[in-house]
Amino acid sequence: MIKKILLLSLVVSQLTISCSSDDSPENKPDEPTAEQTLAEQIANIVKQPYSKLTPADQKIKLEAEANDMLVQLDKSKSSSAIEAMENLSRLLDLSTVDIFNGKNDNGVEDILNISGVYGIYTWNNTGQKWDKTASTTELKFVFPAKKALTTNNTVFSAKSVSSDVKVKFYDSYNGNAEINDNIFLPSSSDATLTIDNVQSATFTQTAKYSNKNQSPDEFAYKMTVNDGYAWEMSGKKGTENTAKAVLTYNGKTLVDFNSGSSANIDGLIDNDALTQYRGKANGLFKLMDNLIIVADTDLATAAADETALEKTLVRPTNYSSPTYSAELSTYYQKTAEGDAANFNKNMKLILVSKKDGTKIADIVQHAEKEESNGSSVQYYNVVNYLRFSDKTEVEMGAYFSEGFDKLETKFEDFAKAFNK
Repeated sequence: MIKKILLLSLVVSQLTISCSSDDSPENKPDEPTAEQTLAEQIANIVKQPYSKLTPADQKIKLEAEANDMLVQLDKSKSSSAIEAMENLSRLLDLSTVDIFNGKNDNGVEDILNISGVYGIYTWNNTGQKWDKTASTTELKFVFPAKKALTTNNTVFSAKSVSSDVKVKFYDSYNGNAEINDNIFLPSSSDATLTIDNVQSATFTQTAKYSNKNQSPDEFAYKMTVNDGYAWEMSGKKGTENTAKAVLTYNGKTLVDFNSGSSANIDGLIDNDALTQYRGKANGLFKLMDNLIIVADTDLATAAADETALEKTLVRPTNYSSPTYSAELSTYYQKTAEGDAANFNKNMKLILVSKKDGTKIADIVQHAEKEESNGSSVQYYNVVNYLRFSDKTEVEMGAYFSEGFDKLETKFEDFAKAFNK
């Protein structure tokens, strides 16, 4: 459910960009200050009035500004650093490496998250594999910067300082025997990406631990590329867990994310099935100077409602029954209706125009039939709708034009590159 709410928030931010209007400045929400808590910031934004524009006029307004974000993200296509990291990820998928001495296959995401492992891995284009050279001082990857290249012109090197937190790490099998690795998590990690002997990107990561739990009390991560992009994330564990992330381009903020949660993170690590540990969460997603997505969620109740729904719905298993298709259709319908009701009850998302100082729409969900395509079983989907101030509801996919679909694709591609 946590992933669902974050994904939906990203989709909303991809599809809707607001622009300025003639509303008076005094209607705009106050800019957040250091003295305001996240809850106070959200309360200040939510109290703003809804836009007086009709859904049709709002659509025109949003479409007029869609290119603003698209232009910024389009510039990432020329980022040699992002392209190189994508190629490193591709090569690691093509030929896995075992930085844990033969016990695991590892990807890019592991490099900064472990300590005490070394080796120089050089891409062998002829053999389509990594050649390893032993080292006791560095962890380095030498490879082509682009998929089309056959010569190694890029170096990605990482170093770390170990913490005293030792955890089990397992993700592969040897026959039927599971293999566990015991590794020390890093208290700090640094990495550099060099293309044609020119530094193209830097990565830094720090973490603080107060006990032997693998969940840090504080963490910070920053990726900076010489093409102008910078991606920063940080978090702090406490009575209220906080997480922040900022994406900038040449100093201009493109995305600013700030969230808080009452979840018991240590408890969830020990047993993520205990729904009472999930707590509540709220957040602000700011997209450039245009849009704010306000999220206020009750994850614990949502998880409990989801469990209760699963208990009340029994999937039919008597395939020979003459009513099997009808029973299965009903099962899919009730499941989708229950998921939508759960979302509408426990997940509150509102689109707000930052420039106008007005709310645009609430996001709600409905269960709808899929096209049957001749099947005897009727399937159902949960569909997102925008609910405007006049209670008009418009399905999000139908509301936005092809240009927004392009924007969504661009943002997804860009986010994937930074997630590497």
